[in-house]
Amino acid sequence: MEGQYVSEGSIIVKLADLSSLWAEAQVYTSQLSAIDLKGTAIVQFPDIPGKEWKGKIEFANPEIVSDSRLNLVRVSIPNPGGLLKPGMPAYVSIKSKELNTLTLPSDAVLRDGKMNIVWVQSGKNSYKMKMVQTGLESGDRLEIKSGLQNGDVVVTRGAYLLNSEFVFKKGGNTMAGMEGMDMSSH
Repeated sequence: MEGQYVSEGSIIVKLADLSSLWAEAQVYTSQLSAIDLKGTAIVQFPDIPGKEWKGKIEFANPEIVSDSRLNLVRVSIPNPGGLLKPGMPAYVSIKSKELNTLTLPSDAVLRDGKMNIVWVQSGKNSYKMKMVQTGLESGDRLEIKSGLQNGDVVVTRGAYLLNSEFVFKKGGNTMAGMEGMDMSSH
């Protein structure tokens, strides 16, 4: 308080140690298991373009709110010179665990909310539909958890056109339980 008397040795101001800060990120619960929680993260700040900080993941909150699908991940980052200030907005990139997974371009997988279908080559100029189970999507790649076998040749470009041609020739909806149906292309 202004004008208040202070006795000798009393604390007037407490200064926080800002030599390192926490960057907090929200992660979907479904993606938490794919994150290397013992790893590092890259933190970038829109207010400081062209620079990035490497930080160590310190904490992952198992649940923020009981009905939320988001988890809190806290990353400790160094702050030499005090360039970073608490409350600054940040982008946090967290590396996934190194897993040996199959991914396809997102455009190769036809999705309707209920099922995911890819077109697989079944002969010289013929193709068939296969239902697949998908996992995480990262950028323009989509993880395929099951439904494909070793040696399957998947149509990665033009799957939508092939599907449209199938619907035009056969009529009806491709995604209505027609898995394994063949189509010849001329």
